[in-house]
Amino acid sequence: MRGWLKFGIGAAALLGIALAATQAVDNEYFFFAGYVVLQFIVLATAWNILGGYAGYVNFGSAAFFGIGAYVAVALFKAFEAPLAAQLAAAMAVTGLMGFAVGALTMRLRGVFFSIATVAIAVICETLVVNWAFVGGARGTAVLQPPAPALFGSYTRMLFVAMALFAVLAVTVARYIETSWIGRGLRALRDSEEAAESLGVPTLNLKLFAATASGALMGLAGAPLALYMNYIEPTSAFSLNYAVSALAMPIVGGTGSWLGPVIGALLLGSTQQIVTVTVSSELNVLVVGLLLVAFVVMAPQGIVGLLRRLAWPRGAK
Repeated sequence: MRGWLKFGIGAAALLGIALAATQAVDNEYFFFAGYVVLQFIVLATAWNILGGYAGYVNFGSAAFFGIGAYVAVALFKAFEAPLAAQLAAAMAVTGLMGFAVGALTMRLRGVFFSIATVAIAVICETLVVNWAFVGGARGTAVLQPPAPALFGSYTRMLFVAMALFAVLAVTVARYIETSWIGRGLRALRDSEEAAESLGVPTLNLKLFAATASGALMGLAGAPLALYMNYIEPTSAFSLNYAVSALAMPIVGGTGSWLGPVIGALLLGSTQQIVTVTVSSELNVLVVGLLLVAFVVMAPQGIVGLLRRLAWPRGAK
């Protein structure tokens, strides 16, 4: 209970800081870049639910992210639906998509599962490229509606909204980690056969993890078009999302809810700095180099490294 109290205080503090920043910070780029970093926290945390806790490495994160974005665009173009309705629909569609993908692929293991998720991302992008209503391969412009007076601009409002999504995603991940669901997922990650022999409902847990992970990835992608004022398939289903969603939990540490947050803050901030100072084309290269470095030198990630330093092997 004390841990949850501290977590709640931290979450409330983050939201309070985000709201205060909209009034105190004049530089609009701060919110533009901050939105991206918070978006990566949601995406990395969502990936960790299935890839970290359950051990099913998903290379198809961009599929759920992109579908979430295009569900929101379709609703906006068809009905001028408000942001809340777009978010709810994106989560529902990508959650069902996660369940369906899980039902079809969860019997595969290791590299075969990973290859299947790559194929799903390619299929989703191909479908959107041929969907004329949302612009097809050319993409489509999406004009931001007027921002509430409290925020001053729509980008600032989306920044606060993404901070709320980050808190929601991390709360879900922390609950899963500390509940019987997390214990069951870790058991099947270590040995699925042993877990089944002990009565762990492995298939149900995997489907739950795939559904929760997919829904949160769709939530991360839903505001993309309103954030950019434009959307097209190549950027919505970009390799950068798939690589970052995988790299950030690994760099931060897949063994806890805190790892993806640390990894997203580190790599997301680094990507923004590289984009401004060098070139946006180097983002994936930077992430790849950091990923290789941490896999070699700190395979348990930053959280695991800190734990080893705090409690050295053999310490009483």
